Amino acid sequence: MPVFVVETTYHLPVYRQRLYDAETVDAACHLAVEDEGWADERSDVDTSGETYVTGIWQDAERAYEGTALPIPAGFHETVQRKAELFDTLVALLREPARPMGLSRQEFERWLPEAVAALEKADAILEGR
Repeated sequence: MPVFVVETTYHLPVYRQRLYDAETVDAACHLAVEDEGWADERSDVDTSGETYVTGIWQDAERAYEGTALPIPAGFHETVQRKAELFDTLVALLREPARPMGLSRQEFERWLPEAVAALEKADAILEGR
């Protein structure tokens, strides 16, 4: 039976709360984002993110040894899966939005791609 080393990860929100003197909300946000000091940081374990797979190796005793395998899409981080799907959906929606419209041949090529992208989107939204 094959043996796998699987690396999983989750994001742990780290935050800080500080006062900034600024003329506007936008200026205050810029100051906060550009502030590199994190000595007063706090971890928010109650709102940590989902666990997802970041690597898998076969016939190894530890990560980064043996044969690295592709991670099945359903085990990637949901926010990354959504971001990757966004590019696909924008490209698919752009095609029928062209002013000249789609020919029958273009539509027949476009429709299965659009349906597949929507099925992928539904799977992501349903947590599959």
